[in-house]
Amino acid sequence: MNDRMVQFMRWGQQGYSCGQILFLLALGGTSATNPGLVRAMAGLAYGGGSGRGTCGALSGGACLLAFFSAATPDADQPSDRLPLMLNEWTDWFAARTGQDTGPMACDDLVGPGGPAAARQGCALLVSDTYDQVVSILAAHGLWA
Repeated sequence: MNDRMVQFMRWGQQGYSCGQILFLLALGGTSATNPGLVRAMAGLAYGGGSGRGTCGALSGGACLLAFFSAATPDADQPSDRLPLMLNEWTDWFAARTGQDTGPMACDDLVGPGGPAAARQGCALLVSDTYDQVVSILAAHGLWA
């Protein structure tokens, strides 16, 4: 088990969800903090709370792309490359989860069982998600 997975487990035990963990990772790599944003990402947890909504790793990854896609940190508008990056992102996520033609709801990806079961089933997916989002941003010159 690598250091990132150990940190995921710690954050999970503290009650953080997939989208929150993605932002904790991303912000941890910068000097920025944004507790309000991390708190807001809790709304993506467990498919919006019901398990029937879109996977929080998928939507959280899209949020990460948008958050870091501005040409400058204080820009209000994302890069014009964001639509292309989002297409790359969703294509990768569909292939990674084997959901090319089906729904991408939390329950469909990790099975029913509530947020605790989802957290246990998602650590590797969230780790892969983070790596892929960073890779997309780097390929577009938006991540050093």
